[in-house]
Amino acid sequence: MTLHDTNPLEQRSLIHNTAPLGRMSRERLWLKVLVGLAMGIAVGTFLGETLLLPSYWIARLVEWLAFPGHLFLALIKFVVVPLILASVVRGIAAGGDIDTLRAMGGRVVAIFTAMTALAVVIGMALAFALQPGLQIDSGLIASMAGDTLASSIAPVGGDLPLTDRIIGIIPQNPFSDLAEGSMLQIVIGAALIGGALLMVPGEQARPFFDLMGSIQAACMVVVGWVMKLAPFAVFGLLCEITAKVGLSAIVGVAAYVGTVLLGLGLLFAAFILLAWLAGGRRPLTYLKAVREVTLLAFSTSSSAAVMPMSLRTAEDKLHVRSAVSRFVVPLGTTINMSGTALYQGVAAVFLAQVFGIELGLAALVLIVVTAVGTSIGSPGTPGVGIVILATILTGVGIPAAGIALIIGVDRLLDMCRTAVNVNGDLVTALLIERWSAREDETPA
Repeated sequence: MTLHDTNPLEQRSLIHNTAPLGRMSRERLWLKVLVGLAMGIAVGTFLGETLLLPSYWIARLVEWLAFPGHLFLALIKFVVVPLILASVVRGIAAGGDIDTLRAMGGRVVAIFTAMTALAVVIGMALAFALQPGLQIDSGLIASMAGDTLASSIAPVGGDLPLTDRIIGIIPQNPFSDLAEGSMLQIVIGAALIGGALLMVPGEQARPFFDLMGSIQAACMVVVGWVMKLAPFAVFGLLCEITAKVGLSAIVGVAAYVGTVLLGLGLLFAAFILLAWLAGGRRPLTYLKAVREVTLLAFSTSSSAAVMPMSLRTAEDKLHVRSAVSRFVVPLGTTINMSGTALYQGVAAVFLAQVFGIELGLAALVLIVVTAVGTSIGSPGTPGVGIVILATILTGVGIPAAGIALIIGVDRLLDMCRTAVNVNGDLVTALLIERWSAREDETPA
């Protein structure tokens, strides 16, 4: 007996643990987050300009107001590793046979890579067409160049040879990878374990499989607790950034924000079109099915946190088989960052325009390759896009201090691009489901 022969009700334990997420959606968490966002900007602006209190006390007050936000980020990072590990193992082990896994895995990775590359190209094309960087006052650059927010962001990666980078993605010490949160290595290791469980007799694999289910359930309880902090987190983080950066700096990058939002809108429209033409779901039908999870992803800025809701949406509303959804969605949470990649493409060209740096063909290709490569394996947690952006800017010679210009609006854009990322996962699951169904119908 194999694991996928077991009770299907047991396999559905994860999506049945989405009750806390469902309540948050019904309680309009997204609206509370928007209110928190507006109040954070307003309070941060007041504290940054007021003379009623000494600067030392204002700084201490801002730190405490931002405390829920930093606590939210820390808890999300805490829960994402075990949740991804357990979900990938169970998704693969419960999904079917090893041949199906091999065929499906290649297609999924190819789709995610193509989506990410296309998103970067769309972002850069819009930035070149609209030229938002030319709208920035040179005085604003000088005032922001020494901001400590940018200096606190360390680029990741390095100048390692390609062969060493390929070897580096192979998990060698699983305990070290888990401790360091090396997401790509964790996903590869979990896929290996899940594939191995398919080859192990059911009675021997069952205890480990059940353990992964218990970890999933416990993680979902933690996620339910953490999501209650989301409105306060957004309020505190926006308050902190606005108080330090100033409202004028945020308004000064309005052209950049508009370019990113336009690009995300185009990418989202492309996903809807793809779901219609290749996935067989009419636009209104698809939008109705994904409305709840999209709003929740917008509210939390974390595709990992809403992954159980994504699974439920894929299986219950888009009618994707669990064998497909439980492989595609957890994998997409880790390697599909199409919305984030689009934002990075816009940001790189925008900052090049701000600093008057000409980007040749080689630099543009490097931006695409770096954005795709660094997005794969990045955790689906809030704020990770800024870290990836620092790597891209360093690679093409754009001063990383320019991040200080855009970090003030990153929270809003992070919410929007997370919603797009989640829809990329769902559309991919829908495409794989359709292709698998057609192959099953094809006579041998």
